[in-house]
This record gives sequence, structure tokens and C-alpha cells, in this order.
Amino acid sequence: MENLVKGTKVLVVDAAHPDGAELAEAAQVLRSGGLVAFPTETVYGLGANALDGQAVARIFAAKGRPQDNPLIVHVADREAVSQVAAVVPPKAQQLMERFWPGPLTLVLPKTPEVPEEVTCGLQSVGIRMPSHPVARALIRAAGVPVAAPSANLSGRPSPTSAEHVIEDLAGRVDVILDGGETGVGVESTVLDMTVDPPVLLRPGGVTVEQLTAEIGPVNLDKAMAGAAPGEKPRSPGMKYKHYAPKAPLILVDGPVLAMQAKIRDLSYEYREEGRRVGIMCCAESRGAYQADVILEYGSRAQPETLACDLFATLRAFDRHQVDVILAEGVSTAGIGLAVMNRLMRAAAGRVVHV
Repeated sequence: MENLVKGTKVLVVDAAHPDGAELAEAAQVLRSGGLVAFPTETVYGLGANALDGQAVARIFAAKGRPQDNPLIVHVADREAVSQVAAVVPPKAQQLMERFWPGPLTLVLPKTPEVPEEVTCGLQSVGIRMPSHPVARALIRAAGVPVAAPSANLSGRPSPTSAEHVIEDLAGRVDVILDGGETGVGVESTVLDMTVDPPVLLRPGGVTVEQLTAEIGPVNLDKAMAGAAPGEKPRSPGMKYKHYAPKAPLILVDGPVLAMQAKIRDLSYEYREEGRRVGIMCCAESRGAYQADVILEYGSRAQPETLACDLFATLRAFDRHQVDVILAEGVSTAGIGLAVMNRLMRAAAGRVVHV
């Protein structure tokens, strides 16, 4: 099924059986230098032929993305890795065997064929094999590796549905493949394999605990909270404010009862000032608050639900037109580390520890 929104084709595909004319059309757009938004198991990506520097440059223009923020290259199979990676060390091979296809990006030395538009001048490149059937089928049909950041305007919450992509990028890209909602909800884990022990550059769908169980020690990059001024980010999501809704977000973190008390105090203060207050909380806390808008984004007991609903909830506050958002922090165990990383970036420094 086809729809046209501001000059962008929206093609609906069956995620369970991704084939047919829609997929073939999108693959041809990629081969000819165009931009295609497509679902992965993490979030929707905005893809271009990774070996075509001019096509990749269109991604930065469409998103309003900073020119020093490198992209991840997506491949459909292990054989394609040699097109973009010059060296694959044994630990990287081990992780590919264990976690690919899936939400893990490995940073490896790049081949000369990868243009600097992808790596922003770095001699390394992030590579992953997505597990979403639409993503894999599209890359395979295109016959080229696909460079793809998240399919949103730079700084906005990442898109977990085609509707989110349309909201941000209709009129800016050639095709949006609508394959339904994504699953994991936060972007892939990014692990730098050019050093030993490997260094975690961005937490995501594969947890630190899973990585260390497989290959041993993994260091956390000291710049995970933001690359230093003047330093080139080595991974997407390291340097800039990201994931931000339109209203300022204040992240409150600490023991649950103390966190709830602080959020109640702040909510009362802001509402007394005449501000429209939104509270973003776990399901277990909903009854603890009063505010203009209270939205749950999952359960502490099931942290994967926090990741799945995080970005959609941030976008929902825009529709409710709140003036300020108070968000609960969560444990950094497992995928909670990725959730807190995204919340801290959305808060852009507005973090209250209690």
C-alpha cells in the first residue's frame, strides 16, 4: 500500500513477509542515491548507500545532523562485513556469532571504500547486522551496505513507529517503509573493538553484563556522558543533546521514595507558578503523583518495557503541550543503563540527585 506525504512516499510492508514491489522500489531508491527510512528492531533508521558519499551527505542535510557525528553501517550478512571492515579481531568475531543479527554495533578499522562522510574523518566504522526482517530484506535487495542513523530530526526522540518518522522527516526523504512499531525501543549498543579491552561507547539493546559474560572485561568510555569540547565523537550519541521533547525535561534520580517526594515537591512548585506539568514515571509510581499529565513508560520490574516505550512517551508529552517534564530515574542494571543514558541526554544537564 502506498501513500504520499509532503512528497515522501510511505510504503506499507508486511514485517512478517517483507517482499514484493514496495521493498523492490525502496531498494532501487537506495541504489540510486536516495534516502529510505526503515524499521529495525531498535528504532527506525534513515538509510543511504554507505559506499556513496553524496548519498550519505543527504542524511546529514535531511536530519540537520552535526557534520562530525559518525554513522553506523548496516549489513545483511557476515559476508558483507569485509566490504567495510579492514580487520575483524577474534573477540569481534565471537560477538558476531553470539549477538548478530541484533542490537550490537562493533567499531572496527574501516576499508578505503567507506567514504569519510560515513565516519566523519575517523579511520574506524561502526557496523551492525539488524535482526528486523524488513531491514535485512531491504539491505539484501539493495545489494549495498546501508549507512543509517535514527530517522528523526537531530536532537528529537528517536522514532519507534512510521508515524514518528512522518512527523519529523516527511518532505525531507524519498521513501518511508512502514513496518509497524519497533521492539527494543532504544538504539544499538556500540562497542569499540579497535582496542583491548573493548570500550563501550553507547549502551543499548545488548547489555554490559551480556558482553562481559561473552568476552570478559569491557571498559566504559569516560565520554559516554558527552564527548569533550573539540573532541570528535567516536560513536553516534556521544556529544550532542539527544532524544529531547519540546518541553524541558528534568531527570530526578535516587532511592524511590526520596525521588517520588522530590518530584511531588517540584510538581507543586511549578504548578503554583502556573506551569503545565508532565510527570514521566514507572507504572509502580503512578499513584504517588498529581500533575496535569502523568504518563507511564514501563515497569521497574520489567526494565525492557522502559526501553520499549521510552521514546514514544517522550513524544507523547509534545502532544499534551506541557511546559515542563519531571522524569523518574531507574536502576542502571542491564538495559536500565541505556534507558538512563537516553534520559540524561534528553535532560541536557537538568539532573537532580536525591
